[in-house]
Amino acid sequence: MNGRVRMAVLPTVAAVLALLLAPAPAAAADPPAVKLSKSQAGTGGSITVTGSGWRSKALLMILICGQSVPSTGVSGGTNSCANADGRAVTTDAEGRFSRKLPVAEPPVPCPCVVHVATVTGAKAEADAIFQVAGHAVEPLPAEAAGGRLSVLTDTRLDGSGSLLTWFGAPPARRLVFTVGNVGTSPVKNPVFQVGTSHGVFAPQWEEQQWRGTIQPGKKARIELPVELTAGAHGDYTVSLKYGGKVMAEQPWGVGRPWGVTLFWVLVCLVVPAALFRAGMAVVDRVRPRQTSRRRGLRMPEVALRIPGLRPRQEARHASPAPSTLPWFTPDNDPGAAGRLSAPHDDSPTSPTTPLRKGPP
Repeated sequence: MNGRVRMAVLPTVAAVLALLLAPAPAAAADPPAVKLSKSQAGTGGSITVTGSGWRSKALLMILICGQSVPSTGVSGGTNSCANADGRAVTTDAEGRFSRKLPVAEPPVPCPCVVHVATVTGAKAEADAIFQVAGHAVEPLPAEAAGGRLSVLTDTRLDGSGSLLTWFGAPPARRLVFTVGNVGTSPVKNPVFQVGTSHGVFAPQWEEQQWRGTIQPGKKARIELPVELTAGAHGDYTVSLKYGGKVMAEQPWGVGRPWGVTLFWVLVCLVVPAALFRAGMAVVDRVRPRQTSRRRGLRMPEVALRIPGLRPRQEARHASPAPSTLPWFTPDNDPGAAGRLSAPHDDSPTSPTTPLRKGPP
């Protein structure tokens, strides 16, 4: 009996020990949060903004925005924020930060918030209620009754670059997203605003109209063209706005147009080489005329100045010189005198002189 009781109690004790020794479930990751040192301050002052729960080593932008509350976010986008007085901050390894922010009036009335959002990477944002002392306060604009569009899926950019883009042509993509009509009336030919921003700068908005009608409870797939300026490169953000509210944002990394760099390198190498060859060609055309003229004028002069040296042409056409030596003349030639004094056989007037043989 005791053995059976022990066998029944042992599993129960083991289960209790397992529950006690089991690790506590991991707490869910805290969402990004923002805290302010002051809830109200006037223009010219400053507040300290601290945050936690952000991605480590993330670049954040801190702005004071009007016509916004934390529950609805920044309804007017960054155009309703004091962008010139914003501050950037980078979180530490634990996702925390602390930054002093000057107080400035936003371009629209309050209610105001301190808006913190990531600049690059995964999108994350958080708001904290703040009152700018002395700034006007107006109620938020009422939403128009009827049809209302909402983005149902994540946006994406379709398309790729080409060879012309590699040489500096404007990069172009298609912003693709799906919207649904969550209102009570159809939406016909909605007008969207597509903005592109580079780094921490505010986006440049452009209105684009989509042709079609979206019935209540229906959805539609929309594609809108997006194009940057020629030679653009770096990290860009494409934003979509409808009805004064930013609906989606999509990062876009644009590569550097290396073809332009290659072109200028070739220009710096080819143009000097072409100019050098052109200059050498001009020198080759001019130099032979000068050298031949100098040789034709100076070489004969040098030849005439050297005693006993005459040009070949003059020596070829000149008459042969007499065979007498230069230091003997016909008057003082001893051989000539002897021939004149002695008789010759070939002379008709010379007498015949007998030859003697031996001594007399």
